Amino acid sequence: MTAALELVHPAAVEQPRSEVFGGVDTHKDTHTAAAVDVTGRMLGHQQFPATAAGYAALWGWLIGLGAVVRVGVEGTNSWGAGLAEFLRTVAVPVVEVNRPNRATRRRVGKSDPVDAEAAARSALAGQATAIPKTADGPVASIRALRIARTSAIRQRTDVIRQIKSITDTAPEALRAELRNLASPALVTTCTRWRPATGNAADPTTATKLALRSLARRHTFLEEEIGALDALLGPLVQATAPALTACFGVGTEVAGQLLVTVGDNSHRVHSEAALAMLCGVAPIPASSGRTHRHRLNRGGDRQANAALYRVVIVRMRYHQATRDYVERRTAQGLSKTEIIRCLKRYLVREIYSALVSTAAGKDLEKAA
Repeated sequence: MTAALELVHPAAVEQPRSEVFGGVDTHKDTHTAAAVDVTGRMLGHQQFPATAAGYAALWGWLIGLGAVVRVGVEGTNSWGAGLAEFLRTVAVPVVEVNRPNRATRRRVGKSDPVDAEAAARSALAGQATAIPKTADGPVASIRALRIARTSAIRQRTDVIRQIKSITDTAPEALRAELRNLASPALVTTCTRWRPATGNAADPTTATKLALRSLARRHTFLEEEIGALDALLGPLVQATAPALTACFGVGTEVAGQLLVTVGDNSHRVHSEAALAMLCGVAPIPASSGRTHRHRLNRGGDRQANAALYRVVIVRMRYHQATRDYVERRTAQGLSKTEIIRCLKRYLVREIYSALVSTAAGKDLEKAA
């Protein structure tokens, strides 16, 4: 007996969905998305509001075009942070995309759809590989507190500069009283003044009022910085105890390095990647028979400065580092060259501390 054959309409057969690569050009109020298929064919572009509803609409538009493999997003640590976080929740790989270079801009022009398409093609070609930093852990808290602290320090510096500037041009009697005072004594003296506000037309009185106002502001900023330091110290220590245990690495340096790497430190896959991220990896500059490297002026310059401070401390107080400096000096290296070598070696130690911190976090999650 022959089995009955069922005739199935071709439209009823489920067809495999084509793979899609997305790209997003982010702005404060709107995000422009573009999509290409695996052959590089442009599938379309569309603009969405930079809101939670807009992120959902953007994702719905992308999955309506096919199976999304990867999405390249510009500015994942600024205007694209919300979108990158949303895309992580739907379990789609997100990569950080840099803006097109100047040669490309001159050739194809500048517009949101053009930039979005360039981001999509970077995601397709695998040129964009950087994993965005997450903002859902203690490092995000450290970053926010450090922003406030840095701002307060800069304002405090401006205030003391303004106090000394006014002192230099003050009436002679005031200038003679204040000119030889150190900054703490100068602030204390100006804070204690009680000039008569009803006589503000008098230059001496007006100068005293201005100096007292600036001195009070300086005192307030000192208290604000102290309060932020009291929050940052325990938080950084609890987040990366292995990092703060390194010789010469304090709260300020450890906080900067944590912010540079992010909560998801596993995105920095090797010590060489961390060295490149911090701008201490030499750049090959060879041509023909010439083989050389040039100074790396890229990377996170704040992290580079943090490593420099640690190296300077070790060159003065760390015996092993002092021995290294003496040996390399005898070999003919300059102090600047030795510092560059030490920063590269320091990255190796910093990376090991970060790996141990990440391993500890993974064990806590598993428990």
